[in-house]
Amino acid sequence: MLLGAFTRVDNADRGLAVSELSDALRAARETTGLSLTRMAQLTHYSKPYLSLIETGKRRPVPEVVTAYEQVLGVPIGSDPLRRAHEWLVSDSPTAVQRRSGRRVGDSLADALDARVVELRHLDDVVGSADLLPAVRQELAEVESLVRNGSYTEPVGRRLLTATGELAQLAGWVASDAGKYADAQRLYLGGVDAAEEAGNDSLAAQLFSSLSYQVANVADPHDALLLARTAAKGARSATPVVRALLLERVAWASAKTGDRDATLRALDAVDDTYEQRSPGIEEPEWVYWLNRAEIDVMAGRCMIELGTPDRAEPLLSAAVATYPEEHSREVALYLSWLAESYARTGELDAATATLERARRFAARMPSARTDERFKTLEGLLPL
Repeated sequence: MLLGAFTRVDNADRGLAVSELSDALRAARETTGLSLTRMAQLTHYSKPYLSLIETGKRRPVPEVVTAYEQVLGVPIGSDPLRRAHEWLVSDSPTAVQRRSGRRVGDSLADALDARVVELRHLDDVVGSADLLPAVRQELAEVESLVRNGSYTEPVGRRLLTATGELAQLAGWVASDAGKYADAQRLYLGGVDAAEEAGNDSLAAQLFSSLSYQVANVADPHDALLLARTAAKGARSATPVVRALLLERVAWASAKTGDRDATLRALDAVDDTYEQRSPGIEEPEWVYWLNRAEIDVMAGRCMIELGTPDRAEPLLSAAVATYPEEHSREVALYLSWLAESYARTGELDAATATLERARRFAARMPSARTDERFKTLEGLLPL
């Protein structure tokens, strides 16, 4: 997982020595239990080359840091809270461009792409209340540029895609903060931008993100219709994107209590995810979907369907490999593990797991974790 181009390229300027970055890369790999041989396979760099980098004998180039972050799912060599603050007080590329009055070109589109990536990855480690203002600001800047700027048609499509991706992120963060009406407006506004850009996968991602919210806080039958529509409409979806869309179908199906539909969707998720390939370029916004995430969703669905005994092994294994700095997700997934214990009568294990979840949640407040804890409190003795 990378924290964006701005963080990657200026590690030296931020005072991070080569030896420190090499040590951070090695420690991150070892923490997840990956061998250097496996890391070489996953990053497509040679094992000897990575060994030189990890031992400080070669300078880690930004592309290698990015590859490690994407494989391991952790930010490396940066302070996310500091970066969030810097983000809030700095000018966006769009604002700088608007003041200059120059025609919008590929260089700005490149800067916006990097900006969106950075914000997206900050969501892993920065709470929604802190991050939402930055995402909203960036979205407003890009929307203004789309309305008032001068650019070619290809650049316009890139700007619209950035608008759709920012709207999806803003909707997700707003939903995490409990601002459900705002999130719905943001998602649907993003669909308009994605449609105009001709990006059916992004439009589907926006609809399926909304379906996930609806499944959790409104009518799951409406959520299921949205999720199925998204999956059907994503005609050009890559394997990992399609697996994500099918996950949302599985979750909505589980929330409606349809066991057969849920199991079919989960099987389809597995089959589709296995079709991924290094030769198929996936959009950056599915960087987080991996086997552990798929197992977590399967475990959650098992709990919803009344078979918590099938959920515990899936959730335990996934939580054990999850980066602890992703505090909100760890808290959420521990809450589901606690529920699997509670519903199988293992109350001591459920109580202990809930306490672990609370400790992680304290680092990144979230409306989602608050709701999960309310559910668990109703299952456990006072």
